[in-house]
Amino acid sequence: MSMPLTGVVAGNVPEGITNPPIDDLLGQVSSKYALVIYAAKRARQINDYYSQLGEGLLEYVGPLVETHVQEKPLSVAMREINEGLLVAEPTDTP
Repeated sequence: MSMPLTGVVAGNVPEGITNPPIDDLLGQVSSKYALVIYAAKRARQINDYYSQLGEGLLEYVGPLVETHVQEKPLSVAMREINEGLLVAEPTDTP
C-alpha cells in the first residue's frame, strides 16, 4: 500500500509555505534581512489600514492586490513586493 505524498497537489510541484516563493522575492531586495523588514513594515501598514476603517480615518493605504478571505497581512505584503507594486528606498542610518 503506497502513502500519498504530503504537500503535493494533484501531481504538481510541491506547494511551499510561502507564495510567492522566497527566491522570487529576494530578486526585489538587496538581502533576506531587507526583505523581512520591508515585508513586516508593509504588513503593519495593511493591518493599520483595516484597523482604521472602523474609525473613519484614511491615513494608511490598503492592499494593492486582490486579497482573499482570512489572508494574513504579511502574505498580502509579499504578493505586493513580488508584483513590483512597492518601491523600497534606502534610509540614511547614522
